[in-house]
Amino acid sequence: MSGKMEAGGNERTTRPVSLRTEGMQLPRRPAEQTTLPFRMDLKRGRKMRLELDFRGQTAIQVYDGTNGWKLRPFLNRHEVEPYSQDELNASALQADVDGPLVDYVAKGTKIELQGSEKVEDKQNYRLQLTIKNGKTQRIWVDAQTFLTTKVEGTPRRLDGKYHTVETFLRDYRVVNGVKVPYLLETKVQGVPQTEKIEIEKVVVNPKLEDSRFAKLR
Repeated sequence: MSGKMEAGGNERTTRPVSLRTEGMQLPRRPAEQTTLPFRMDLKRGRKMRLELDFRGQTAIQVYDGTNGWKLRPFLNRHEVEPYSQDELNASALQADVDGPLVDYVAKGTKIELQGSEKVEDKQNYRLQLTIKNGKTQRIWVDAQTFLTTKVEGTPRRLDGKYHTVETFLRDYRVVNGVKVPYLLETKVQGVPQTEKIEIEKVVVNPKLEDSRFAKLR
C-alpha cells in the first residue's frame, strides 16, 4: 500500500497510526504541517517493509518475521541499525497481514466481549484481546458491518504522564474482495491535533520477493 502520512505542527517525533507500523522510529515533525509519502509491503510470515520520504531522503525499515533493521538518514544515521527488543516485540504483532482477529485461537490469543457502546454514533462491540505474551489490547467492531472501527494503541508518555491512544479506521473500500480502510486517524488524549494516514493505492497479492525483507545493505 502507498499513501501519505500527516506530520507537522510541532517538533515531536511523528508516530504512524497504522496498527502494523505503530511504534516505529520515524523522523521528527517539521515545524509546519506537511504530509510524508510512504510505501509499505506486507507478506505472510509477518514480513514487512516501510519506506518513508522526508526532505529528499528515504527512511527504510524492514522486518523478516524474526529480525528487523532500520536506516534513518534524516537523523544523519547512514549505517544500518538493528531493531531494539521493543521494536522486535511490536513488529511481531504489527506485521500480521490478517490482523489480530483472524485465526486468533491458533495465534494463542484470548478474546473477551466486554460489552457494547457507540463509536461515532454507531453501535459497536468492545473486545479485549489477551495476546499470548500476556499483553492486552481493546478493539471495537461495528455491530452491523463487523468491520473494525477503532483500536487501542500503546499509551504515549507526554509531559511525564501516559496518555490514552486510539486509532479510528474509516473509508473501507473493496480491493480484490478484501475490505481495506483507506483512512486511519489517531487521537491522543489531551492532544488537540490528530494524526492521519491516507491510503492512496492498495495492491492485493503482488509478487514480493523475500529479498525485499532481508537485512538492509
